[in-house]
Amino acid sequence: MATSDKKLAITPLADRVVVQPLAKDEVSASGIIIPDSAKQEAPSKGTVVAVGEGRYDDGDLIPMTVKVGDQILFSKYGYDEVKINGQEYYILSESSVLAILG
Repeated sequence: MATSDKKLAITPLADRVVVQPLAKDEVSASGIIIPDSAKQEAPSKGTVVAVGEGRYDDGDLIPMTVKVGDQILFSKYGYDEVKINGQEYYILSESSVLAILG
């Protein structure tokens, strides 16, 4: 398992990742105001702060593709919310990660 410099009191299992969500922008880069209803349907963005070891397939360990520090785009409905020390995090399976940004 890998974690960021901040010590989290959580270790994801198997192919799960812990993500710190990025703040949602209310205005797009082009200056268009985005209504709340549109933002709720969009996939979410976040920074990976911890990753599990990977998943097993027929006894072989399949390593994780994402790593700590990656900014990712993930499915809005594919995560569980947790609060640790007052900070909100999402735990999701690597299969819910849609893309690595940048």
